[in-house]
Parts: sequence; C-alpha cells; structure tokens
Amino acid sequence: MPLLEETTLPQEHPPTVPVVIIGNGPSGICLSYLLSGYKPYLDTATVHPNPILYRKLQETKHLPITEQDLEYLSEGLEGRSRNPVAVLFDTLLHPNADFGYEFPPVLQWRRDKQQHIPHLVLGRSTPGGAWHAMEGSILTISLGIWMELPGVNYRDLINGKRRDVTSDRATPEEISSYYRNYVKLKGLQKNFVDNTYVTSVQKLCRGALWEVRGYQQVQSDTHVPFSLFAENVVLATGASDSPVRLGVEGEDLPFVFHSISDLGLAVSRRKLDMNSDPVLIVGAGLSAADAVLCACNSNIKVLHVFRKSTDDPDLIFKQLPKTLYPEYHKVYNMMCSQTYTNVAPSSPQLATTKMTGNASVSLFPDYTSFPEHCVVSFQSDMKCLLQGNNSLKAFKISMVLVLIGTNPNLFFLKGQGQYLSQDPTKPISCKQNPIDIHPYTFECTKEPGLFAMGPLVGDNFVRFLKGGALGIASCLLKRLKKKGKLISNGGNDFI
Repeated sequence: MPLLEETTLPQEHPPTVPVVIIGNGPSGICLSYLLSGYKPYLDTATVHPNPILYRKLQETKHLPITEQDLEYLSEGLEGRSRNPVAVLFDTLLHPNADFGYEFPPVLQWRRDKQQHIPHLVLGRSTPGGAWHAMEGSILTISLGIWMELPGVNYRDLINGKRRDVTSDRATPEEISSYYRNYVKLKGLQKNFVDNTYVTSVQKLCRGALWEVRGYQQVQSDTHVPFSLFAENVVLATGASDSPVRLGVEGEDLPFVFHSISDLGLAVSRRKLDMNSDPVLIVGAGLSAADAVLCACNSNIKVLHVFRKSTDDPDLIFKQLPKTLYPEYHKVYNMMCSQTYTNVAPSSPQLATTKMTGNASVSLFPDYTSFPEHCVVSFQSDMKCLLQGNNSLKAFKISMVLVLIGTNPNLFFLKGQGQYLSQDPTKPISCKQNPIDIHPYTFECTKEPGLFAMGPLVGDNFVRFLKGGALGIASCLLKRLKKKGKLISNGGNDFI
C-alpha cells in the first residue's frame, strides 16, 4: 500500500502522526503490538520464581504493567542487559531463563482498543527487518523461544517441531517467517508501510513536531516521496547497516568483502572450491565463526586472523554452553589448536598447524588460525600481509571476509546522530558507545520526543530489545493519558 498517493505531492500540510517508528524488525514489531492496545497483566494463575518481584506484581495486579512504576518493578533485578526495563520484561516473559529453566510467562495479554496510539512503522522490506537478509542455513545464537514476541508462541507457529537441543535454535529463515506471520496474526498490518526509505528526520523550529522525509519504492523502479509530521519518533533501525572496516591499505580491492553472504554467493556460483587459494576470514565473533563453518563445510581452505588471544575471557565462545552451541565450540577448538607455526623460510606460503590439547579428529585439516595477528594490507596480486609475533607474513588468498562487527547508519539525523550517544565525541557504536537514553522511558536524553531501542541502546538480543518496547509504550501511554489524547477508534487514517 503506498504511504501517500503520488497525486497528493507536494503537500502544504503533511499529516501529523502521534508516533513514527523507523525500522520494522522485531523492535518495531513489538512496539507496534504494545501501541495497538495490547496490555500485559499479571497472570494470577502463575507464580514468579522471584518472590520479591512476585510480591510487587501482586500489589497492583489489577493494573497493566505499562501503567505501573517500571523503576520500582525493575529494582534489584539482574540480567544480561544494561537496561533495567529490558531485564524486567525478559524475566516476566522468560522467568529464570539464564538458569536453564523454561517457566511459562507470568503475563496475560488483553486488548483495549481505547488504549490504541496511532502509529506508523516504516521499514525497507517486509516486517522482520534484517532477518530477511541473513544466511538461511545458519542457526541463530538464541533459542527459538527467546526470539518470539509477546502473545504468539514460537513453537506453535512452526508446527511445534522439537528435535534435539541444538535444533531448538532456529534458522533466520524460520525467524523471519515467524515475524511476518506475527504481524498478520495480531492484526498489525495497517500500521506497517514496507519498502520505505527515510532520508531525513529533523525537529521543526516552530514546535515539538518532527519532520520525517523519505520515499517509498512502490514498484521496482518507482520512488514516491513522502513527508510526515510526528509528535514522537522511535529509532528502531538495528545495527547491521554499516560493517566496521579495518581501515588498511587495499580494503577496497574487489576480492575484499564485509558480509558472510558474499562467501555463500561465491560458493554457490562455484567460484571457490577445494583447489582454490585460502579464504582469509578476519574477526573472532560469531559472524566470523559462521564464515569458518560455511567455508570448511564446502572444503575450502581457511586462514582465520583475529587480534585477541584464544585465552581472552571476552571471547564470545566462552559465554556459550557447549551443549547448545557445539558448532561454535568446534570453531573455538580449532582457533586454539590449529594455530599457525612459522616454518622454514623456503616455504613461506605454507600454513602448517600445531595441534595442541585434545584436538578432535573431526576438525577441518585445511583450517589455520592466527591469534594475536592483525592485517597490515591487501595487495592487488591477491596477497595479504599479516603482522604478529613481531614478524610479517605474506599469503596468497582467493577472497577476504572482514567480519569485525557492524555499526548503525543514522545518516538521516543531524551529524548522523552522534550527538545522541553517551560520548558525543565518538560515533555511535552499539557495544562501545550506544545512544544515551533515560533508563525507564528509552527517550533520548538530548532530544525530547525522540526514542531509541534495540541494538542502538546496547540490546542486541531479541530477548532484551522487547524491554525497549515496554518502556516506550509505557511512557507514551502515560503522557497521552495525562493529556487526554488516547485514541479510541483504533485506526490509522493517515495511511
């Protein structure tokens, strides 16, 4: 559905929307659900395993969580998010999940259409965001049930398939299908406008409104511009827009890539095989590990370079249980045991391996790791120069994958939004320098009426980004109720 009919442009008075959400991934979908009148109450038939939290919940069980004091409820809770409301919502939906339990949620959902706040969710593709672009064969890092959104059981939607423990993790294809179906099942379609590209978000000088500009791709080559006024804007764009670069010589050469999908494409087109020169993979995170698995499963030689020591406690592999993530621990085992050993100068190209510890016979023999190494440069003759152990090493390669993280691209904001971050002198980074928000409303400390959630505020897991939706919805509902502005018709007449 077009956002605005082409014949209505240009507009003297663009429509005003109470809330515009930029990004239609799980963050935007969950917030749309909470803004559409769905309200979480304590399910009195359940008991939360945390007795202090359970006592607090019982004190106001007649009120939805969105109308309660989130700071009071969050007090004293601990979890794997720096945002207290994210920890609160997670423990309400998945009590004691980090201890390996699978307790049912302690919430029940009721819909009150008079509590509906009209809003638009603008996304570049269909609902699901970046999940549509991920490799279909790779398992998610989280269990499937941790990827689900409120009110729709993940296992029910995928026909209740339960196999072994590993397969309780879903593929991105299954997750993206779940998110698309979720929007339909919950009747949220009228809030979503697909194939939209936001190009500018700025505060109007004459008041508290935001102007949101962009275009919608209504056909393969037709762009329809739009302009909206918004009382509130929510940044839910995720963090996968801009891959982090090494910043070394030769990084723009045509055989250097920054996405694992490029490796999958080269394999499927048979540009790489067991006789090719090695693929160089740079990085020590899960994307790099996925690339190692993809290459090794296709019998492609791998050189794996990373700056950290294999004993570094911050390596993600040290935080993953072996029973749930055997394939990642296989990669970590190779990173530790199949390390490069400098051999005779007569054979500098040969990457021999030094097998240490109890290396498994099932490990891939054509894999070599380079701990505590960094890339110096890439050369046009398909060679790379590595530095480590006070020495330089040159290798001939067929392809390079630089997988050292991604950063958000907020080009549509003033100064790319850098002024919103915790350290305004540095670019926004989901891990090192997230957007600075009020902890219980997710409103940007430097811009009233502008909110941020998900990876932009440090919540990279779907489990925790749902807390942003709770905090924002609670804040907006309370403000609009105070102003007597809650909408009762449940419609979005401005689409």
